[in-house]
Amino acid sequence: MKQILVLCTGNSTRSQMAHGYLHHFAGNRAHILSAGVETHGLNPKAVQVMAEDGIDISHHTSNLVDEYAHLPIDYVITVCDNAREHCPVWIGQAHVTHQNFTDPSRAVGSAEEVMDTYRAVRDQIKQFCREFIQQHVPL
Repeated sequence: MKQILVLCTGNSTRSQMAHGYLHHFAGNRAHILSAGVETHGLNPKAVQVMAEDGIDISHHTSNLVDEYAHLPIDYVITVCDNAREHCPVWIGQAHVTHQNFTDPSRAVGSAEEVMDTYRAVRDQIKQFCREFIQQHVPL
């Protein structure tokens, strides 16, 4: 079984969304983990927009990447430039894929405009995750 780690700055939003979608698309063919170079807690807006698409991430926790240093990771997906720049050296043993997604927690505007930003980023992450699993964890 492949082991995939999604890495972001705070393991709050983008990496949590990717974790949810990767798990959804891979099923029992991969073990999915997510972490941050810092921890910011699970973002409630991320939980909300994922639930709108039928993916429950409400049970996820915000973890530091160092917690997984002892594990044999096959793939690391960095979902923001900051995580890519601060990716731990031990991760060099894994295949690293980078895809920067806009941080929706920095969105400004009305409440609806902010949520629209979260939904747009969610949809981009969903497509990326679907394609990643099709390519790297085939049936």
